[in-house]
Amino acid sequence: MKKLNEILGTEFPIIQGGMANIATGAFAAACSNAGALGLVAGGGLDGESLRKEIRAARAATDKPFGVNLMLMNPHIDECARVVIEEGVSVITTGAGNPAKYIEAWKAAGIKVFPVVAAPILAKRLARLPIDGIIAEGTESGGHVGEATTMALVPAVVDAVPGLPVIAAGGIADGRGMAAAFALGACGVQIGTCLLASEECPIHQNYKEKVVSAGVNDTVVTGRPAGAPVRCLKNKMTKKYLELERTDTKRDELEALTLGSLRRAVFDGDVDTGSFMCGQVAGMVHEVRPVRAILEDMMAGCRSVIAGLEA
Repeated sequence: MKKLNEILGTEFPIIQGGMANIATGAFAAACSNAGALGLVAGGGLDGESLRKEIRAARAATDKPFGVNLMLMNPHIDECARVVIEEGVSVITTGAGNPAKYIEAWKAAGIKVFPVVAAPILAKRLARLPIDGIIAEGTESGGHVGEATTMALVPAVVDAVPGLPVIAAGGIADGRGMAAAFALGACGVQIGTCLLASEECPIHQNYKEKVVSAGVNDTVVTGRPAGAPVRCLKNKMTKKYLELERTDTKRDELEALTLGSLRRAVFDGDVDTGSFMCGQVAGMVHEVRPVRAILEDMMAGCRSVIAGLEA
């Protein structure tokens, strides 16, 4: 099977995760220029805001880039139309089934890669004319499923024979990438390690929290409400989890987190911000250029594979 870079026309078999409020057009372009497939995050944007970010990416790179669309976005219909109008070449989707839009996207020549957290959903989506599946384990930051990457990726590979599978969740260096290939993936999607990049447009406090975190410094909130989110521990997550153990209503819990991601990204509010981040933050120790992060990952992967072959 082809490696992801051969499918996408990128230098490396790596996709930058579509992190809402973080993956701007400028950041997507920086990741594409560094050799990965950069993604503009459509989560939370309306159609015209997404169009602006797509055009910003195109102005800053001549390399392939794509768009991540959250299907629960209330503006999803107009965003689904904008990606066609703007000639986007790759779309990844999350939080739902993209079947409604697939025919129009494929008619426009767009490659489509849904993100899944369970093999059963992968199997259902494989009936559609998609180009691959992104299997994202619960180690990842932001909205998560229950299965770990180690268990999920081979299960998805077996569920969709012949369809390219990209591994996501808990991958931050060459060892993780080599493991993903061993599990049957054709490439990887990464997010947390890119938070600690010079080009990432998040507040300095956010970057410092990521590089100082250990593997046990994240927590998942929202499980009882059916909306689990992994982020770094702070006063907000502590209060949220305490309220979850009571009979606090869902509306009250949502009020606690309203605007919390923006407070983390733009204000660096260490107490009430939602610092979405994966467990692999424990392996991220410094802020570096995106290119250096990607080159080290590739070199490390080659070294691991060569060592195993020896």
